[in-house]
Amino acid sequence: MKKVLILGAGMVSKPMFEYLLEKNISFTAASNTPENSNRVIGNNPLGKSVFIDIVKDKVLMENLISEHDLTVSLLPYAFHIEVAKLCIKHKKNMVTTSYVKPEMQDLDQQAKDAGIIILNELGVDPGIDHMSAMRIIDHIHNKSGKVEEFYSITGALVAPEAEKNPFCYKFTWAPKGVVMAGNNDSRFLWKGEEKYIPTQDLFKKPFSVDFPDVGKLFVYPNRDSLPYMTLYGIPETKTIFRGTFRYDRWCENIDAMKQCDLLSYDKIDLNNKSYADMLAVKIGANNSENIRQKTADFLKISINSRILDAFEWMGLFSGEKIGRSEDSPFEVISDMMIDKMMVSNNERDMVAMQHTFLASYPDGSKEVIRSRLLDFGSLQTNTSIARTVALPAAVGVRMILEGEIHVKGVHIPVIPEIYNPILDALEEMNIKMIEEYGLPETEIIS
Repeated sequence: MKKVLILGAGMVSKPMFEYLLEKNISFTAASNTPENSNRVIGNNPLGKSVFIDIVKDKVLMENLISEHDLTVSLLPYAFHIEVAKLCIKHKKNMVTTSYVKPEMQDLDQQAKDAGIIILNELGVDPGIDHMSAMRIIDHIHNKSGKVEEFYSITGALVAPEAEKNPFCYKFTWAPKGVVMAGNNDSRFLWKGEEKYIPTQDLFKKPFSVDFPDVGKLFVYPNRDSLPYMTLYGIPETKTIFRGTFRYDRWCENIDAMKQCDLLSYDKIDLNNKSYADMLAVKIGANNSENIRQKTADFLKISINSRILDAFEWMGLFSGEKIGRSEDSPFEVISDMMIDKMMVSNNERDMVAMQHTFLASYPDGSKEVIRSRLLDFGSLQTNTSIARTVALPAAVGVRMILEGEIHVKGVHIPVIPEIYNPILDALEEMNIKMIEEYGLPETEIIS
């Protein structure tokens, strides 16, 4: 029987454990939180938990990789290259849900020479977004059509009925990753014009989309969209835009935090400082007295602004001591958010995804094609973000083990032999894109 090694047992791992057990696939879950995998495995002999400190236990990690047929890395992306090199050394296939960094792509020929596949970006975003987009792109190209415009937007949020805080956001997955995404810059092509948005402007001009059964969602650009013209095989497009969905208020609050340099990774002296003291330092105030007014003056907004209400709710005007000697504002802020903004057991989470295409055809006709995913979950079962991240990867694992994927090297799921069976399998688990064809041009995002 073939065996799978899963490195990591964090917030999105549980659906993968359950899927592999259901499919009678043997696996070892190696992490520094084996209790997470033990709760799922129970007495099932197909599953085993192993404690590993990924930083210290290098020999154990290599031994585990060599003893299994395939390794899934659910570790932070910084560890993927090390794992990939060991998989190449021992000629073992590998799956991740993370973006392909240049260092990973550089391993393509080595992976081919080893006769293995390193399949990345097999989650939700990236993952389901690639696969569902490519299904439509290939449909258009198979009709000799062209993709004139393409917009792809995804968001991991709480369900509309969940109680909203002043940020209108609650964390359903790795909180620091959400905040870290706010420090990216962005590039995209819009109506034939290349746009570059530096990180300081990332949240300044969100636009809105009315999403059925949810309501109005706001969109800001997600990373660099331009490489996807090549990855998706659509050099003809005049627009390619990848974005992120949020509810109202998130963008304005994060933009204000960035103006105050509160998401900086640079460490500062926090000895005996309160949260208000830290804010005062970052906005150049002499002290933290009347800190709300000083922040209003710095941001050039009214002292009654709801942005300042959000700052106060977070605790940024508090005289409470931070209790650290030295750290970055990013670490302090993200920890404050974790304390205040985690989804609760009685609330549903949600993944919303929308692709919008403008397609043209040789006979002169055009159509807008729209594809939407709306998925819900909860901590009591599986969160939607856990389902939509873990299950595509789990299906990919099964397909590789069963010999259904034949390509070798470093890949993302943009070829039919990968994306079609995975999307079909996800539909059986009620993770489904609803596609609409033949819409008028007025339905395009403007």
